[in-house]
Amino acid sequence: MVDSSNSQDPLIGTNIQRSNQQVLRLEQRNDDIENIEIKLLLEGVYLHYGFDFRHYAPASIKRRIWHCVREEKLNSISALQERLLYNSACMERFLLILSINVTALFRDVGFYRVFREKIVPRLRTYPFIRIWHAGCSSGEEVYSLAILLQEEGLYDRVRLYATDMNEVILARARDGIYPLEKMMAYEKNYRSAGGKKALTDYYTAQYGRAIFHGNLKKNIVWSQHNLVTDGSFNEFHVILCRNVLIYFDQSLQERVHKLLYNSLITFGMLGLGQMESIRFSPCEANYGAIDSLEKWYSKIR
Repeated sequence: MVDSSNSQDPLIGTNIQRSNQQVLRLEQRNDDIENIEIKLLLEGVYLHYGFDFRHYAPASIKRRIWHCVREEKLNSISALQERLLYNSACMERFLLILSINVTALFRDVGFYRVFREKIVPRLRTYPFIRIWHAGCSSGEEVYSLAILLQEEGLYDRVRLYATDMNEVILARARDGIYPLEKMMAYEKNYRSAGGKKALTDYYTAQYGRAIFHGNLKKNIVWSQHNLVTDGSFNEFHVILCRNVLIYFDQSLQERVHKLLYNSLITFGMLGLGQMESIRFSPCEANYGAIDSLEKWYSKIR
């Protein structure tokens, strides 16, 4: 009698191998089809609406597209493409999902401490100051900057341009109204960033909301601007473009770096996000580091 547990049927092993190969081929084919769907959707959005997401980081854009598919209760990316092209309200919802809206008052407190200690002294030498906050999202970091500049006695000679590609988000930012419960955490950020008063001095609490005072808004210009497709619109003493570049592929990052560089005056200052850098950008040699840890740079040529 033969003990079958100690023997292997080569035919069974071959069939299993073939089955695994078929599964892999099927998965690869599905991935290829998915990539085609994504490319067609992004091309359609660009041609029809003018928003260019074709060079966003692939993994990030794929996650957000599938999130939109689920939110719209659809079954495929192709179905989403059809709805986007024929339904402008769906396009607005799509923009909200693709917009990167993770922000907070005095986010990354070290960044604002460096602004007070190293950027403000340089700004004092200018009679009028233009600052561009590119990709400002819902505006919390713009108001952070306005508060800081007011406390340093510079706000009256500042024009602060706050831009984002999403008009819906910009409208919220312009209103300057935020959930009151968030202000306790923001107060801690404000203090850690070197705040000189109390955060409550800058807003009115009403019906569970915090409404920033009008004197903080007076020198802010809110405007739609797409870093992917739009060009420079002024020369600036300071540009903040934080946690935006990380969502772009290499070619788009290079384009945006050139745009930011060309928008700075000589010795103008650039602030980036924690995970971003000018290293390996086409303009790297034209900057000097003000604070490498907090990603502040100066245009030296």
